[in-house]
Amino acid sequence: MSKPLIITVGREFGSGGHVIAEMLANKFGLPLYDSNILEEIATNKNLNHRDIERYDEAPKNKFFTRTVRGHSSSPAEHIAQMQFKYLREKAEKGDSFVVVGRCSETILRGYPGVVSIFVLADKEAKIDRIKNLNKISSIEAEVMINKQDRQRKFYHNYHCAIKWGDSRNYDISINSSKMGIERTADTLEAYIKERMAD
Repeated sequence: MSKPLIITVGREFGSGGHVIAEMLANKFGLPLYDSNILEEIATNKNLNHRDIERYDEAPKNKFFTRTVRGHSSSPAEHIAQMQFKYLREKAEKGDSFVVVGRCSETILRGYPGVVSIFVLADKEAKIDRIKNLNKISSIEAEVMINKQDRQRKFYHNYHCAIKWGDSRNYDISINSSKMGIERTADTLEAYIKERMAD
């Protein structure tokens, strides 16, 4: 690939956004960064991966942390900043990759070759998907979706000026329940190829 391509994928829980990100990574032959970023950070910093993974895309707990002279005592804040730094360093080197979540559409804005995507879906489609994937009831699936999306929203909105899911924050927002996962990925592939041709 002659010029860098960075695909950022924000997603609602249950929308299939992660699967779509995997498909795009395969289509373009790119590495996919998600929670696996933590494994590299843990290795580089001599940390236990399992000790830090619970803070991945987790909002800072304001009741148990404090900030003194600009330094936060929040583990979630430190993990987020380490991931942001990791992604910026990749972008600064001119690497091409796909990244899921992690405020990537905001922290990587301005770098060459960034295409930012947000994947949403109809409520019933998300419930059906989570229910079938986890073998749980529709009510349990809805509770899980609401909890995960609330956590993602708080995490994103703490670190970013434009709100999570706001279409102005992304190059394209797409509802995966309208065409299905595979055709949504195909549509996004065509869009990205058009962008790369510029």
